[in-house]
Amino acid sequence: MTLTVWIVAVFVLGYFFIAIESVTKVNKAAIALLMFVATWTLFMISPELYLPEAIGDLKASVVSTAIEHHLGSTATTLFFLLGAMTIVELVDQNGGFNFVRDVMQTKSKRSLLWRIAFMTFILSAILDNLTTSIVMIMILRKLVAERKDRIIYASLVIIAANSGGAFSPIGDVTTIMLWNKGVITAAGVIMEIFIPSLVSMLIPAYILSLSLKGNLEPVQDSNVLEEADGLSALQRKAIFFLGVGGLIFVPIFKTITHLPPFVGILLVLGVLWTVTEVFYIRIHQESEDTANNTNTQKRVSKMLSRIDMDTILFFLGILMAVGCLETIGVLTQLGTSLNETFDGNYYLVTGIIGVLSSIVDNVPLVAGCMGMYPVSTIAGDAMAVDGIFWQLLAYCAGVGGSMLIIGSAAGVVVMGLEKITFGWYLKKISWIAFVGYVAGIGCYYVEKLFF
Repeated sequence: MTLTVWIVAVFVLGYFFIAIESVTKVNKAAIALLMFVATWTLFMISPELYLPEAIGDLKASVVSTAIEHHLGSTATTLFFLLGAMTIVELVDQNGGFNFVRDVMQTKSKRSLLWRIAFMTFILSAILDNLTTSIVMIMILRKLVAERKDRIIYASLVIIAANSGGAFSPIGDVTTIMLWNKGVITAAGVIMEIFIPSLVSMLIPAYILSLSLKGNLEPVQDSNVLEEADGLSALQRKAIFFLGVGGLIFVPIFKTITHLPPFVGILLVLGVLWTVTEVFYIRIHQESEDTANNTNTQKRVSKMLSRIDMDTILFFLGILMAVGCLETIGVLTQLGTSLNETFDGNYYLVTGIIGVLSSIVDNVPLVAGCMGMYPVSTIAGDAMAVDGIFWQLLAYCAGVGGSMLIIGSAAGVVVMGLEKITFGWYLKKISWIAFVGYVAGIGCYYVEKLFF
């Protein structure tokens, strides 16, 4: 067996054990870290096969540079995730989402499903699908007591977040990449992809609504706001608007400064951290009960200790292992093979890329496609700016990730927050997400046929 086959085999084996986590009871983060180390260790046997400059004394230096390159891009995702999770947790613990919960509250299970679907779809286009998923799960915990119902809603959050992010130039990492590259325009992707994205959310929402009957049981809210914490209603609203408004500001900050999104999220976290510290310092000074520990529990330094590090380490392992596959050229070879096999049928090529994006990370897939296919200067060509290929790639890479729970950032974070198993999602939700995905592609085809 060649070295490339061994590396791919290790990745596939690791992926298999991640898929059967509910059977083995071995944490997926542990497997992902082993995949990361094993793939790069195998790579180190003969790096000159993939990096010609990695010879002699330069071998270790060249490989270290390659790893650090992928680690840098991975770290931007991890810091964004850390910042977003901390901000949302801070807003939640200080009662910021209570009035949002009140607005969405209803006794009917099906009515709540549709409210969750549309709210997630809209928010994920304004924010990003990862942050939106975190926010919606926090709200769901305040509205749905039964776990068997809540994981159905949570699954819809994944689908709706990915669908909403696909038609917005700032709603998903892949659309941001395509937009920055100049192969799609903001107006073009919104006008052409909005309806297919909406359809890819509506059909799964309808199918899932059939499994929900009756009314919701009242939730025993574990986050009852105590008068002892000392925050006024105005301060709670200030924390909410700083948190959620700050998340909305992140893509604006990126557009203005051209800095990576994680810089903006850390800016928002820094501002919110400072403001809440000032609030609680004043409360502490005014309070005679210095032994009260409520304030301490709701400050950022305490929130950080409650962040789900399993999810963070899982991201690290998976993205670094995929980075190895990208370095050895497997992803590029796969894309080239698809193009040759289907002889320019872009609906099939992008459709299969979308399915693959639910298996491996969609970021390197889209990056590989941008490197493989040149932008055409002929107006109306499939490879021209806002051409069929690029718009379909934006849709398929975004929506396709819903077909497996680990196929998107939204899915991974919801998996960690709600402890949804890979097997349950594969059995109950994957086929529903696939139906919506194919329907959206069909909708886009009809748009191009008649309009």
